[in-house]
Amino acid sequence: MATSMRWIALFLLVAVSALAVSAVIEDGLLPNGDFRNGPDKSQMKGPVVTGKHAIPNWELSGFVEYIESGHTQADMMLPVPVGANAVRLGNDATIRQQLKVARHTYYSISFIAARSCAQEEKLNVSVDPEFGLLPIQTVYTNTGWDTYSWAFKPRHTTVWLSIHNTGIEENPACGPLIIAVAIKTLYPQLYNKGNMVKNGHFEQGPYIFPNTPWGVLVPPIFEDVHSPLPGWMIMSDTKVVKYIDAQHHAVPKGARAVELVAGVEVALVQEVQGTVPGRSYRLTFSVGDARNGCVGSLGVDVYAARERLRVSYVSRGTGGHKCGKLEFTAIADKTRVVFQSSNHHTVNATLCGPVVDDVWLVRLK
Repeated sequence: MATSMRWIALFLLVAVSALAVSAVIEDGLLPNGDFRNGPDKSQMKGPVVTGKHAIPNWELSGFVEYIESGHTQADMMLPVPVGANAVRLGNDATIRQQLKVARHTYYSISFIAARSCAQEEKLNVSVDPEFGLLPIQTVYTNTGWDTYSWAFKPRHTTVWLSIHNTGIEENPACGPLIIAVAIKTLYPQLYNKGNMVKNGHFEQGPYIFPNTPWGVLVPPIFEDVHSPLPGWMIMSDTKVVKYIDAQHHAVPKGARAVELVAGVEVALVQEVQGTVPGRSYRLTFSVGDARNGCVGSLGVDVYAARERLRVSYVSRGTGGHKCGKLEFTAIADKTRVVFQSSNHHTVNATLCGPVVDDVWLVRLK
């Protein structure tokens, strides 16, 4: 009898564990992450949502509007795309959702947003105690919509993801529009065999919405902050790099790459561990264009230890790439590898620049 009870207890423990695992959020849209299920008319006053839990799966506070597909208002700079619904975060407004996650696992959040008024607009994205303040003043696409990313590492299995408009404007409705929010699990310890650079093929990165041709913006990420682009830091005051995929762009190798869209104002950086002072190393990489009509010279400056190399790539805007090589002697047990665009271009009101991919670092004998 005692043995039977032990087997029953073990079975229940396994069953409960399986349920707990299955409850962890999956990659892709959050529940009602596209706001398709909107509030009941009884919980709205015009476009303003009056109920705290009026939008299914979300909790609201502050001045939140629900904007239906294709609709625009007199104070909005652009309409909501046909087929999409949006929330507009006005003065001190927040939307948040409770998520089941795995502790000590890295996650990235992707969301499609646009500014709706002329004022400078920022969003504070947080999972307590971590947060990121993302400026959305610069528009990188000709549609007015961009996808932004942010990463976190949860301390608990249940967390609140919050997106908060920090602005206080004379018009309380002025604030960013959001039409979709998604999540993706990251695996930051990704190395290719023989390559000292982590995530050198950029296959690990934030979720890219399948129906968006403009990639994902990765904001400034410094050493003490989790990166949605594992292994890499984005060094800038306010500018970003763009994470792109082979479904919508030309990518030198594999399925993902990075486009340097902000010129000299931003650098793509990795601190490579394990270099030996006095030893020689070779850094190789690909530079190309994203097949997005970006025509002209797309120069990339590359730095490692005390060496620098400029690689010029003349783009016709139709795809293609060339290989670059930089050899250097290490001066420390950690070597900073830097990629920086020497210029940037605009095509059809969309910022563009050189694509970097297939980064390898090997020690020379």
